[in-house]
Amino acid sequence: MLNRRHFLIATASATALSARMSFAQDTKMLQVFIDGDTNISNWWNDIIKPAFEAAHPGYSFNVTITRGVGDGNATIAQRALAAMQSGTDPQVDYFEEFEPAKIAGSIEAGLWQELTTANVPNLSMINPAAPDTPIRMPYRGSQVLIAYDSAKMDAPKTFADIVAWAKANPGRFTYGRPDKGGSGSNFVIRAIHEANGRDPAAFTKANFEAAKAEEMLQKAWALLKDLHPFTFGEGTYPAGNTPALQLLAQGAVDMIPAWSDQALQAMNQGVLPETIKVAQLQDLALCGGFAYSAIPANATDLDGALKLANFMLSAEMQTSCVREIGGFPGISWDNLPPELKAEYIDVIPVSIPTYPSGDWQTAKNDGWYKNVATNLVRE
Repeated sequence: MLNRRHFLIATASATALSARMSFAQDTKMLQVFIDGDTNISNWWNDIIKPAFEAAHPGYSFNVTITRGVGDGNATIAQRALAAMQSGTDPQVDYFEEFEPAKIAGSIEAGLWQELTTANVPNLSMINPAAPDTPIRMPYRGSQVLIAYDSAKMDAPKTFADIVAWAKANPGRFTYGRPDKGGSGSNFVIRAIHEANGRDPAAFTKANFEAAKAEEMLQKAWALLKDLHPFTFGEGTYPAGNTPALQLLAQGAVDMIPAWSDQALQAMNQGVLPETIKVAQLQDLALCGGFAYSAIPANATDLDGALKLANFMLSAEMQTSCVREIGGFPGISWDNLPPELKAEYIDVIPVSIPTYPSGDWQTAKNDGWYKNVATNLVRE
């Protein structure tokens, strides 16, 4: 008997197959699987799809949303791997966002198509700040920025600027709890980087050792503990990315760290006051990352999937990424319209720092509650 999860996956697959069969026979229907939020699937259906069809007559694509269904795109990738082993149709052409390494054995089995400038020419324009591998393509990004009220302050250029302004304006700055959202988490990470020579390379999965980590993180806890009484509510800290943005929208605070896509969308939609602007720190940027597309080597229509990958890296679609969803481009800003680059000059990062998962993340979250927000009960 099928359980609910398997039923939903089966239904999604049947819907995709039905869409392929019912479309005009002279049109090739690609199957795109998205494990993202509604804003991403809407962007694909409303903006990307008609633009792709216009640029590639004879092609279209069907979007299947997998978020909340089984293991999301991982379930479909497992199906593609099984299809490769059995020589059957995987009924998938393109993963909008997926990490191939997530499926054990899939790389060794040759499941993933290698992407090069020979089959995806626009890879020549890829953003140099985006780490990539031959089997995954960085096509959009997001990074934590500083959102601030330009009527109340100038853009902070360094971490020290944030601390100095917050102390001079008690209660007007806040950041989210590091275990409740990426914007707060990455602000805490930026404090860790600040207290350790602004050297993100000092933190890797391989070099975690409890005693050494405690020593390194204590430097950051001292910095954030000193800032603690000057934050909103003397250290109440919003429990998430959205609550922090809401405080800024309400005028309860004048400065917060925020995800670039969330902040830019809120600004474009008029949710935030017109005086709100965003900037990236110039001494060392806050952390961020990219969404990676992947194509199975046994895709039903491999040629069409490669066309779609190349289209997604076109200047047209990368401009749309910035304009429509507030994302960072997967290609270099130099390949986008000059006026767009000029408009976003304050948020273009020189680098995109990272921080390892696993033990380092656990130590960060546990240490922050234990040493900084000692007034909070951890949920």
